[in-house]
Amino acid sequence: MMRVCALAVSLFTLLTAAPALASNWVVDPAQSHLTFTGTSQGQSFEGSFGTFTAKIMFDPAALDSALVDVSIPVESISTGAAMRDDELPKPEWFDIKTFPLAHFTANKFTASAEHPGDYVADGTLTIRDVSQPLALPFTLVIEGNTAHMTSSITLDRTVFGVGQGEWANGETVAKDVTVKVDLIATRAP
Repeated sequence: MMRVCALAVSLFTLLTAAPALASNWVVDPAQSHLTFTGTSQGQSFEGSFGTFTAKIMFDPAALDSALVDVSIPVESISTGAAMRDDELPKPEWFDIKTFPLAHFTANKFTASAEHPGDYVADGTLTIRDVSQPLALPFTLVIEGNTAHMTSSITLDRTVFGVGQGEWANGETVAKDVTVKVDLIATRAP
């Protein structure tokens, strides 16, 4: 009997001492949006990526086991302007035949001490096979089994080789592009 009690206490100790694991989240594509804003010839324009997939493991109490892995089929890009949309897949821009996916991965997350619900995901963004470190700030609200994540960050498109040749200098099309994420996800059972 003493052995059974000792075994039970040992098992309980192991289970309660085990590190917390991040929850798995499933993105709702109908309610999630990946958009961007750029400037062409002094005029602001908006665009979006119509599809993306994301593997998300996240729990505010288990940041050490959190990770995100997002793949974006670049062919899903749209700005609502036929002429611009015809140019973006070309080699000078996204070259989607050679580089069909953009990719963001992160496995280091930091919570803000001053603003509960604010985080930074330190990861890597890859576009046109150019990988750059990216610290992505985001706000997260979790209510029950639903999470709402929003983020906004400004990127220099030329760092990734987007807009080459005559487009690289930023005179006609500005180098800075603001990317916004608005994502709804459900905790997986």
